[in-house]
Amino acid sequence: MKNKYIFGGFIIVVFLGIMGYLFTQTNIKYENDFSKIVNNEATVKATGAWVKEKNYFVDNEKHLFSFYMVDDSGVELKVVYKGTIPNNFESSTSVVVTGKFKNGIFQANEILTKCPSKYESQFEENKNS
Repeated sequence: MKNKYIFGGFIIVVFLGIMGYLFTQTNIKYENDFSKIVNNEATVKATGAWVKEKNYFVDNEKHLFSFYMVDDSGVELKVVYKGTIPNNFESSTSVVVTGKFKNGIFQANEILTKCPSKYESQFEENKNS
């Protein structure tokens, strides 16, 4: 009878340990300041705008997409993403990339784009009236 309780307690402790480890691994922080990303080796979500003057590069053979983004203070960051360019990338107003900064490049594993809302022009018209 005691062995059942010891075994059950062991299973609970292992489960709680695994859950604690997974929680610390998925704790991703948003950063608007790219200078903090350069010194951080953890996975982060970086928010900024695409630098349209520098365009972007697509390598279809290697399935790589790279571009430059800038934060609110003007710090630029080169982003490389292994995958295809998002459909609405060129019309996006801001970009959120998830990944890590390594060897002078932000290596993204996810890209989210924010497109202009169809209601923004209506808001501007009402604001100016």
